Amino acid sequence: MINQYTVIGGLAVVMALVMFLPFSLRKVEEELEAFLFVMGVCAATISGVWSWHLVREALAEPLMISVTVLLAGFLFRALRGKIAAAVGWLTGRIGLRALAFLVVLGLGLVSSVITAIVAALVLCEVIGVLRLERKYELKLVVCACYAIGLGAVLTPVGEPLSAIAVSKLKGPPHNADFYFLFRLLGAWVIPGVLALSALAASYKPGLKEEKETLSSDREETNGVIVVRALKVYLFVMALVLLGSGLAPLAEMTVSRVPDDALYWLNSLSAVLDNATLAAAELLPSLSPHKVKFLLMGLLVAGGMLVPGNIPNIISSAKLGIRSREWAVAAVPLGIALMGIYFVLMRFLA
Repeated sequence: MINQYTVIGGLAVVMALVMFLPFSLRKVEEELEAFLFVMGVCAATISGVWSWHLVREALAEPLMISVTVLLAGFLFRALRGKIAAAVGWLTGRIGLRALAFLVVLGLGLVSSVITAIVAALVLCEVIGVLRLERKYELKLVVCACYAIGLGAVLTPVGEPLSAIAVSKLKGPPHNADFYFLFRLLGAWVIPGVLALSALAASYKPGLKEEKETLSSDREETNGVIVVRALKVYLFVMALVLLGSGLAPLAEMTVSRVPDDALYWLNSLSAVLDNATLAAAELLPSLSPHKVKFLLMGLLVAGGMLVPGNIPNIISSAKLGIRSREWAVAAVPLGIALMGIYFVLMRFLA
């Protein structure tokens, strides 16, 4: 019989591979969904947690967010021309700074309904219409992606992290339902989205320079939209398996780490999609206070580097933003946000 230390050692190896390979190997980064699925199967096998219940959960949990992504993708494509016209009309009526405020605020708040993926696609289309100085557009994209990453957590359809969080906490004592994350994090997330909107509006728009602008790619085909939805399905399924498989390791570590330390430890989500860490760390035994610190650390740090969350990944790919370029613009903002949130939550949460 495999002893506990062998299980923990095996899970530690899986966790290490999950944390470092996507960041160090380009092929793994490109095929992240398949890689995480394999790691999830390995973790569940090492832990011996396979059951029909787990299989059913892994198959059912991704359905809502995947169908939402699929339908919204088709809708977005149909409205693409109208979005461009609306951006041009609004720019002429209210100016670029007010437009920046409304774009960041609107996408941040509705991302929990239309999903972070669709919100990022809308953002890319808006940026493609603006055709302004690259540095200005990059700052606007970074602020918007931070806002989308924060806002999308408020419902389980918003992003994989929120879907995984509700799935793992739906039993006692948390009894997480559709509005659980809104009740837990809304008072922290919404002011953050407002602050990011104000920051985006404070930037001075640069001059129109066609050669130094971000640009969106061509219109998506049916195949691209369907494949994206399937990838989201596989991604969430992988996280369900990974979270269940890594539970023994999390039980020995996360529950024993002080809330403050856990918050800063989760800055690792800058180099690894924050949903993956949420799948590994969230446990029903954690207190609401600890869950709050854990999730806010993941959400804020996830905006600092391209692999940190879905809006970053989509926006950088569609707009041609390089990883180093993203880091220069996003890391200082992320560190400032983490510090502000830490102080406020330390004394007010």
